[in-house]
Amino acid sequence: MRKPLAEFIGALFLVFTITATVLSNAALAPLAIGASLMVMVYAGGHVSGAHFNPAVTLGVFVRGRIKGREAMAYVVAQVAGGLVGGLIGRWVVDPDEVTAVSLSGHQIGAALVAEALLTFMLAYVVLNVATSSDHPQNSFYGLAIGFTVLAGAVAVGGVSGGVFNPAVAVGGSVAGLFSWSSLWVYLIAQGVGGTLAGFVFLALNPDERETPRAEPDTAERDVDAPGTGAPART
Repeated sequence: MRKPLAEFIGALFLVFTITATVLSNAALAPLAIGASLMVMVYAGGHVSGAHFNPAVTLGVFVRGRIKGREAMAYVVAQVAGGLVGGLIGRWVVDPDEVTAVSLSGHQIGAALVAEALLTFMLAYVVLNVATSSDHPQNSFYGLAIGFTVLAGAVAVGGVSGGVFNPAVAVGGSVAGLFSWSSLWVYLIAQGVGGTLAGFVFLALNPDERETPRAEPDTAERDVDAPGTGAPART
């Protein structure tokens, strides 16, 4: 339960930050969002790998670093954290009026492409800086991941809202940031982006292919903490 709990906490604070900054029209919202992801990655990376994003978990699954059952537990925890974070953010800010992002016509195609590309970029960066054996002592992985989200939010925030994360899409919809009728656009694009990132990582790094081991009988086992190469107790 430790790893899903870490994923829940990370997703909660990420979506809370997104909801609070967007609803309050914060001028530096993209910077705050990228920073919140960065610090939560450093906080939870040694416990769960700090995905906080079902699309990233999907990429890690394709890469072979996580088993299907554990991946599902991650996704459930991430979406639950996103829901709670969205609700708390909406309650705390309590805006008089919220205009949800609603996609139609050309916007749908543009958002599909933007979300798929930037989700691919995010998952690809995570896989390379936080799971590659070529970077066993990389202490800057959180910074790279946070800046990826910052860059994406600035680049396509005006096109799709700059989501790149199904947990954010669901939590943001609960908070009123996104229209429920547009949710499918985000889920499809982000799923495609995360999956492609996993396959591209393996194509470029064939020696990194892994087969997740069966769960041991004991309550604890060693896994590599992202970007460190050091074992973390789980």
